[in-house]
Amino acid sequence: MSTDPNGTGAAPVTDLPLLEDDLGESGVIRASEIVPEVDDMPAAAVMCWFPEVVDGVGATARAATTLRSELGRNPLWVVDSPAGRPVAVLHPGVGAPLAAMFLEELAALGVRTVVGVGGAGALLPHLTLGHAVVLGSALRDEGTSFHYLPAGRVVEADPAGVDALSALLGREGVPYVVGRSWTTDAVFRETPERVRRRREEGCAVVEMEAAALLAVARFTGVRFAQLLLAADSLAGPEWEHRGWTTAREARAGMFGLALAGVDALLDGPTG
Repeated sequence: MSTDPNGTGAAPVTDLPLLEDDLGESGVIRASEIVPEVDDMPAAAVMCWFPEVVDGVGATARAATTLRSELGRNPLWVVDSPAGRPVAVLHPGVGAPLAAMFLEELAALGVRTVVGVGGAGALLPHLTLGHAVVLGSALRDEGTSFHYLPAGRVVEADPAGVDALSALLGREGVPYVVGRSWTTDAVFRETPERVRRRREEGCAVVEMEAAALLAVARFTGVRFAQLLLAADSLAGPEWEHRGWTTAREARAGMFGLALAGVDALLDGPTG
């Protein structure tokens, strides 16, 4: 049911297509019919939103296979985790629909453990540029997650994944918080009032994919956890870019933690 947060007196909307419950029915198009057969596909992957990092990996790594969209080719580069496990690395695109499609295709290829790593806008003043956030839950202000989970306001992250990443950051001496992210579809509709409401609901950051990826992971049985780097800021009266797209050292460091995070998840009690 759609609510009326602005208090206009409008009647709740109950017939939105997103609220149609056909989650038990298979799609006409299935990822398993789209992806190529790969003999040596890694069982783990890192979805990395930092293009320069992925390009750097691709300069020396082999590609296990290549996924495709109308944006072009998306190679799955294979590197070793700190413990020597093969890990596929890819850029998941921007926005929930494309990222969800790639995660479904990873699952169809046999990937069972995925760590996401990327930037997110800070909603809290103390989240300075580069501060690490372990995704604890996501507010579902996008559409994709509703195709994978029953309607609801929030989707929780896998507690074991949260614990594994938190323990890793603690061992590495990296300051972090476990927080809720506001997943939105509309970059230019992050209005002051919406930012205020999301902050009141406990959101620490904002991005465009997390809720959908948590939903797809639960739907497909993939273990998923996510590290977010506090990037630009919406915590004040004006947007601050903070130069986050050129903070190369912080971005590379967060990617390294994501690779180690694969080991942390697989070495955990339910790995």
